[in-house]
Amino acid sequence: MGYKIDEYLRQDKLPHIWCPGCGHGTIMGNLIRGIDKAKIDPDKTVVVSGIGCSGRASGYMNFDTLHTTHGRAIAFATGIKLANPELNVIVITGDGDGTAIGGNHLIHGARRNIDLTVVLMNNHIYGMTSGQFSPMTPTGDNATTAPYGNIDQNFDLADLTKASGASFIARGTAYNTRQLIEIFAEGLLHTGFSFIEAISQCPVNYGRRNGLSSAVDMLKCQRDSSVNIRKWDSLSKEEKKGKFPTGVLYKEDKREYTEMYQEIIDSVQEEAK
Repeated sequence: MGYKIDEYLRQDKLPHIWCPGCGHGTIMGNLIRGIDKAKIDPDKTVVVSGIGCSGRASGYMNFDTLHTTHGRAIAFATGIKLANPELNVIVITGDGDGTAIGGNHLIHGARRNIDLTVVLMNNHIYGMTSGQFSPMTPTGDNATTAPYGNIDQNFDLADLTKASGASFIARGTAYNTRQLIEIFAEGLLHTGFSFIEAISQCPVNYGRRNGLSSAVDMLKCQRDSSVNIRKWDSLSKEEKKGKFPTGVLYKEDKREYTEMYQEIIDSVQEEAK
């Protein structure tokens, strides 16, 4: 299937400034393909991003966009959705932006089940600011702020967002582009809080400190570590070690926040008559 790409990009802003080998460009390209596949109306779509490497994506995408303050992308997006519930609101964030300073907004966006599609580009590091460890840096891995190894336990974002109340949870990788396009399309069409973790590679500020200085090696790691959710449950506990499931991990039909909010508005206006 061919996808229309050019019309969704601000050509005057290209080429992008992501490092050679970075997975963010691949993920952004697949998000655009997912938008095209889902037939989302560009004129009713807003893309919101925060600070960090992932935050650059909103500047390259040809929609109404906001490049917001650090960690606040979901908060800005919530305001947009409440002001105009007819809009398709997409949030692009990173593992630092979305789970550290923005972690509280992630939890409460999921808790409300507000109709946002949140794409978290997870490269396991603060890539833009020279490689400090993030809440997604695996335990034991090195970073500029953890030169002897990170002793913090990293989040499982699928478990975190499910416990918080998200009604659509998925995970994909920059390696498996076809699966990621399908995930994006399905998440965009879901009504409610859609959370999609997109595993990205950062060969410059994460890989080279952890024995993976080649983007190709990091993509092979994604290939070898990821297991389609359809196969995941058939694996033994031993076989699951060092691996993670990909695909649509959780989905449910659930009351959406702006719909319930509108019901309150309608009831108050009716009482005022």
